[in-house]
Parts: sequence; C-alpha cells; structure tokens
Amino acid sequence: MTPSAPPAAVASANRRSGGSPLVRYLVTRFLLIFPTILILVSMVFVFMRATGDPITAALGGRLTPDQLAERIEAAGYNRPLYVQYVEYLGDIFTGDFGTTLSDNRPVTEILTTYGTATLELALFALVVALLVGVPLGMVAGYFRDKTQDAILRVAAILFYATPVFFAGLMLKLVFSVWLGVLPVSGRASIRTELTLSKIDGATGIYIVDALRTGRWDLISDVLQHAVLPATALGLLTAGIFLRLVRTNVIGTLSMDYVDAARSRGVSEVRLVRKHALKPALIPIITVMGMQIALLLGGAVLTETTFEWKGLGFQLAEYLTARDFVAVQGIVALLAVIVALTNFVVDIAAALIDPRVRY
Repeated sequence: MTPSAPPAAVASANRRSGGSPLVRYLVTRFLLIFPTILILVSMVFVFMRATGDPITAALGGRLTPDQLAERIEAAGYNRPLYVQYVEYLGDIFTGDFGTTLSDNRPVTEILTTYGTATLELALFALVVALLVGVPLGMVAGYFRDKTQDAILRVAAILFYATPVFFAGLMLKLVFSVWLGVLPVSGRASIRTELTLSKIDGATGIYIVDALRTGRWDLISDVLQHAVLPATALGLLTAGIFLRLVRTNVIGTLSMDYVDAARSRGVSEVRLVRKHALKPALIPIITVMGMQIALLLGGAVLTETTFEWKGLGFQLAEYLTARDFVAVQGIVALLAVIVALTNFVVDIAAALIDPRVRY
C-alpha cells in the first residue's frame, strides 16, 4: 500500500501546479467572462442589424429619402458591417452604449436612471422565490409521495409554467380590483416618489432610500407597491427552487447518518432543519446565476404589466418606437450583468461546496 503524501508535500505540489484547486477554478471562471460577454454583445449586434440599419427602422416613415440618407451617413450606418462591429465593440469597452434615436438621450443615462428599479424588482422577486420555494420544497421532500408532496409538485409546475404577465394580471384583478388592498401599478405613490427624490445621495432603490428616512409611511408605501410585481416574478423562480430543494431533501433524509440520528431520538423537525436545510441550499446557489437571467427576462413583462419604470419597461417602450440603438444598449448591459452575476455565483458555490472546484 502506497503511503499518503504529507500535507506539506501536497501544498507544495499545488503551488508548483498553479495554486490550489479553488484559485485555479476562480481564475478560469473569471477569464471565461470575457468571451461570454463578447459572444453575447456580438449576438445583440447581429440581431439588431438583421432588419437593416437602426435609422431606417426608427425613422423610415417620418423622413424624406434624402434626409434619411443624410442621417444614415452621419451615423456611419452606410459603412461596411465589420467596421461598424469593431467600432461598436470599442464603444462598449469604453462605456459608450450610444445615443437613442427617439429621444436623443445617452443610453448610459437610461441605464443608470432605470437600472436601479429593475435591480430592486429582481431582488424583491428573489426574496419571494426563496421564501416560497425553500420552505415548500422542504415540506414536499419530507412528505415524499404523499398528498402534500403531490399538491406541491403540481404547484411548482404551475408557478413555472404560468406566464408572468398572466400571473400579474390575475394578481392585479384579485388584490387591486376586487379586494382593493394593494396598489395596481407603479413603484410608489407620487407623494412618496417626490419625497424620496429630494433625499441627498438618493440611490434610486426606493426601499433603501425609504429606510434611510426612517419613516414607516414611506417604507410601507414602497413595500405595498412591490408586493404584486415581486410575487408575479418571484413565483416563476420559486417553482424551480421548490423542485430543487425537494430533490435534495429526499436525498439527504435517506442518508445513514440521518437514520442514526433518528434512532437516537432526534426530533423530525430538528432533522429537517439541521441536516437537510444546508444541503438543500447548495443547488439553489449553483443555479442562482441562471435564475438571475430568468428574472431579468421576466422583468420586461412584469414591469410592463405593473408600469414599474425600470429597464424592462423602457425596453418595451423603445421596441415600440423601433429605437434599436436603445434596445441594443439595454440588452448588451443585461448580458454583461448576467455574465458577472454568474461569476459571483460561481464563487459562492465554490466556497460552499468543495465538489464544484474539481
């Protein structure tokens, strides 16, 4: 039998081979960000050019042929496609996403103005997904193949399969129209928005700014407006979390050490809470990056349904106006956010679950 190497020798071998597995894994994941972003923004560029130049798409019916040709030449859209592509990449890497055609605003201004609203909605939706998906997944896993499990599995399918806009409309109908207990649209009342806009160093994230004031009426108003859109969007991801947690809880509760703990008289509640909770969270963290992409995609329909003035709402407005420069900039930024979020999630997953690094 070959004797195992001492820890010092293993550490030395790791240093000679390029560091620990965790460091190598994180460096690899970080380097993959750049080709991922390049592919995503390139796809955006190609798809936006598939219908012609942005000037013709946005202003083709409102300008004379001579005016149109002049605008196209001034914007450089009559140049070869590869020249436009190289310039497009150069502008993005310097932080210039262009200027909108419909209202002549820098796209970066739109991103900074409305991006916080989309971020806030995504965070609220993620909270709803965790509060709904994790506990219900643990219940479904504990009552495997029983009535409770069957009901929750059907609920998970409904959560995931129901279109976001339909869920939003149903929630508005029930809680805003019939019951009248929650606001029908918007991020906050006009009075609250005016108050929050006057705060020094406002973040644009209403719940953060409301908490900074310490006024419960502002905090309550922001939360009431967030309930319905966050629920409509969060249930989409909650269905995925429910199924992931259920599967992991079933696997954990079948382990020998759980049977040993049960034989020692450990309560079922403690078994689920102590032995099944942490392992159940690992798959959620590992797929969190993909869920962020799902939340951002769903935010377009959610913000439109609830008139939540974020990037998704603006994206729909610019699509209607056929302002492809604005659409291109917003979609490119969302692609960058998804890529960076996936990297952060990879770090968290590697730190929590050592199996991810190998």
